Formats: sequence, structure tokens, C-alpha cells
Amino acid sequence: MNLRLRLLALYTPDWLQRYMLRELFQSTAAAFGCPPPPPDGRAPATLLAQYARFTQSMAEAALEGDHSALPDLETRLYREAYALGARLRRLCGVTTRRDVMDAAQWLYRILGIAFQGTADGAIVIRRCAFSDVYSGPVCRLISALDQGVLAGLAGGGQLTFQARLTEGAASCRACFDWEGEHA
Repeated sequence: MNLRLRLLALYTPDWLQRYMLRELFQSTAAAFGCPPPPPDGRAPATLLAQYARFTQSMAEAALEGDHSALPDLETRLYREAYALGARLRRLCGVTTRRDVMDAAQWLYRILGIAFQGTADGAIVIRRCAFSDVYSGPVCRLISALDQGVLAGLAGGGQLTFQARLTEGAASCRACFDWEGEHA
């Protein structure tokens, strides 16, 4: 693990957690074509709950609307998250596959997600703050963000989910193909 990631794994100050949540809020809102709502408070847990409600309502509205627009929305979500992941890659000095997974674990911890990833691309999520809020269809749509952020951290690649908590599985299971291309 590189030094920056090791330090972040030991301690992430509230101001940095708030900053990361606001960055994610901005990126997600841009993908949905709207401004983010004003923050409910300053505590990271409050911002995270607000983000979950915001993404749930925006995704549900998209899913209730014209389904032919969903591929474009998924592409926008992916691209915004890719840019965020790429910024994190540079800021955290991510250079190896292990660094990618360590950076993802750090970011997902801020999001209330128990992320475990291996250098061969196997990913398990045993707990997710969003699984109590999202339905299966909402989770599938919003997972374009997961695909984008991991690809951005890695400089490419493709994330594929095999199981999801929101669909009744005991854990989310996914595989990150380091050589894969996003469709």
C-alpha cells in the first residue's frame, strides 16, 4: 500500500469525508442534469443519507420515465464517476492493482460500504449503507457510478456484478476485469 493510502486508511478527517461526498454529489447531479440539493448538514453521515435519498429519487424518476433514455444516463453516470476516480488516482498516487483496490476500499468506507477487493479483481461487499434505501433496479442503474469510479482509479477496465444485496444476495459480488473496456 502506498504511503498516502496507508495514511488515509488509518484516519480520514471529517472535512475530507465531506469534501469527497460533495464531489460525488456534484458528479452524480451533473450526470442527472440537475444541481445537487443544498447540504442538510455538515456531518458526513448526514450528507451520506442525503446523497442516498437524492440518488434514489433521481434513479426512480429515470426508471419510471422513458427507458430509451437509460443507456445515455448510465453513460453519463459512468463518465462522471470515471473522472472522479481518475482524479483520485492522481491525488492518491495509485499505480498498482493493489493501490486501486485500497483506494476503492477507502472511498467506499466513506460511503458506508464494506468493500473488499483483491488484485485479481474479485470484489465482495458484505454491508452497504445504500442496500436499505435502493431497490434492485435503482442499484443496477446507480452501479454505473461504481463501474466508472473503479475504471477511473485503474485507468480502464470493466466492473461486472454477479450478485447484489438489493436483490436478496448475502453480499454483493463483482469482478473487475483490468483489461476490459466499458461498452
